[in-house]
Amino acid sequence: MQGSAGKDYLTIIVFGAALIWLLPMVENTYTLTILIIYGMLGLSLGLIWGFGGILCFGQGAFFGLGAYTYAIAAINFGESTVPMLLAVIIPAIFAAILGAMMFYGRLTEVYLGVITLVVTLILFKFINSTAGPQYVIGDARLGGYNGIPGFQTLNVPGDPGAYLWGDSYYYVCAVALLLVYLLVTWLLRSSFGRIALGIRENETRISLMGYDVAARKTVLFAIGAAIAGLAGALFASWGEIVTPTLFSMAQSAEIIIWCIVGGLGTRFGPILGAAGLAYMKFLLGQQSLVDNTLITGLILVLFVLFLPKGIVPALARFYRAVLGNGSPGKRKNTHRIRRATNG
Repeated sequence: MQGSAGKDYLTIIVFGAALIWLLPMVENTYTLTILIIYGMLGLSLGLIWGFGGILCFGQGAFFGLGAYTYAIAAINFGESTVPMLLAVIIPAIFAAILGAMMFYGRLTEVYLGVITLVVTLILFKFINSTAGPQYVIGDARLGGYNGIPGFQTLNVPGDPGAYLWGDSYYYVCAVALLLVYLLVTWLLRSSFGRIALGIRENETRISLMGYDVAARKTVLFAIGAAIAGLAGALFASWGEIVTPTLFSMAQSAEIIIWCIVGGLGTRFGPILGAAGLAYMKFLLGQQSLVDNTLITGLILVLFVLFLPKGIVPALARFYRAVLGNGSPGKRKNTHRIRRATNG
């Protein structure tokens, strides 16, 4: 079993390294970087919703919180190492507090969705109203609807003058996504992950077995927020500005659509859905005949009606159908690749 897991990890690393090397041949690294960041954001929701059964309408709040934490800390510290760590820790702590109140309060899924939605709206309204000079944290002005520009972007640790941008920044973000993917894979294959899956399937049964369901859901919720915070920090460094739109409901709604289209309950699905839809939005943004929101909504409706499980599960079924009558070795390799990309 351990040997099989090791081969799966090796498959993920080889497959990921190949993609990191090949993608710059078909698209510029500036565009690829934002697609990778969105892929990480999609994976953060895919983890807590697809494997924990926690539908969160506020994943954009953790994304924005990570971005703002990075920008504020970068202005005050003048370099990126500590700000990057804080951008992961602050959203995780915020999510842990919020999650503990929700899960120990035994709220139903409907109320969980409503509360995360309200928290996102509150943060959006608050950040928008911080335009005055009194809204400062250290040397950083929050800026209201204008946001925070002009902060230190990602640099080599210990050398603020050594900026990481362009191709080098693409490789940093790509490796970060690969490491997060491996971490999520390890987490889901651990005892914690297996119990999380059990909670998703039958929370009452897991509770009767003696496990603290609320504590485990809180931890999973915080881990998802930490990943979203990391994505937010990388986005802030990529865009060199953060604005209240990061907390908008449109952002949170798009993340949900990414997971549905890519394949809920898989690890690679939300990444593929995020990158694919974000790239489509980028292409549509170059024309004015069709509204982006209309196309995104139409895609969601079509997937819900005709491909409800998403792209990755559909591709997995297709490969099983095509290669199912192949040799045992071929079937084994196909199964290994499917396990490396699916949940």
